[in-house]
Amino acid sequence: MSGPTPVSSSTEAVAAAAPAAVRRASQSPAARAWRRFRRNRLGFVSLVVFCALVAISLFAELISNDKPLLVRYQGEFYVPMLHDYSEKTFGGDFESPADYLDPYVRERITTGGNWAIYTLNTYGSRTIAYESKLPFPSPPSSDNWLGTDERGRDMLAQLIYGFRLSVLFGLALMAVGVVIGVITGAIQGYFGGRTDLAFQRVIEIWSSMPELYLLIIFSAIFAPSVALLLLLLSLFGWMGLSDYVRAEFLRNRQMDYVKAARALGVDNGRIMWRHILPNSLTPVVTFLPFRMSAAILALTSLDFLGLGVPPGTPSIGELLSQGKENLDAWWISIETFAALVITLLLLTFMGDALRDALDPRKADT
Repeated sequence: MSGPTPVSSSTEAVAAAAPAAVRRASQSPAARAWRRFRRNRLGFVSLVVFCALVAISLFAELISNDKPLLVRYQGEFYVPMLHDYSEKTFGGDFESPADYLDPYVRERITTGGNWAIYTLNTYGSRTIAYESKLPFPSPPSSDNWLGTDERGRDMLAQLIYGFRLSVLFGLALMAVGVVIGVITGAIQGYFGGRTDLAFQRVIEIWSSMPELYLLIIFSAIFAPSVALLLLLLSLFGWMGLSDYVRAEFLRNRQMDYVKAARALGVDNGRIMWRHILPNSLTPVVTFLPFRMSAAILALTSLDFLGLGVPPGTPSIGELLSQGKENLDAWWISIETFAALVITLLLLTFMGDALRDALDPRKADT
């Protein structure tokens, strides 16, 4: 009696691979793009690291602050981060807000059965290290792990808060640029003809405006602020993305599904935003990390020139300017430059991985 016929190893491999191929085919385009993105180790690790840094900066007050998280003094609990207490509250002589780094106040709230929980780094964004035994700028020490700048502010606190400002500014500028760029590019690409021609001439004229000169003029007229800087840069930051969206709409408006929607009487607005736009988002999404890098560099450059955020605001560009003026204080330049380079590298690696993940020519394996 003969036994069962053996199955070849190649047949078994094909049978085992079939369910996996079916699962991949049944996944949405977004799921397949995410799987391709995760396969790019450098891009995925960059995303994780960047998100971790952003999370740390968003909770900067809980990590780097000159106010304790919680104080227990004479049987009462106080939360200095949420409420300002006078020095008299802790046995002092003045009604002014308590300085929790002052040796007298610190002794009052940490001895005699009292206690205080300080943050990991006991310096805020504007705290001056008055108790430092070294002249400013001072090198890294046990009190100031990354040293101080020329104003006596802790460098670690400046980098954390400056990174947060750069990231939030980049996100805001990117969001405004995406909205304006998508709207203008969609109108040009969908309607074409004279509408496209008119928009192109306006964009050519507007792009020839001297952006830096306008920033200098407005900074001389108005008080420097983050809102003003965001407004001025938003006026010029949308044109690159607009060209990409225009090209996608010019291509997709000739597709059969668009012609079918028109034949069914669907209005232009619905065709643009419900049918063409979802199929034109690849260049938009790919553009985002690089646009954010450009926004961070723009803010850094303007702060370096003194045309950016108000004086005293933690800023990467302002720290680079300090490093240029204090070449002997090597820690200012090296630490700030390293923070800027790492941020831009993470965004670049993420952008490259995102571009590959959204490339339709990339085969799923």
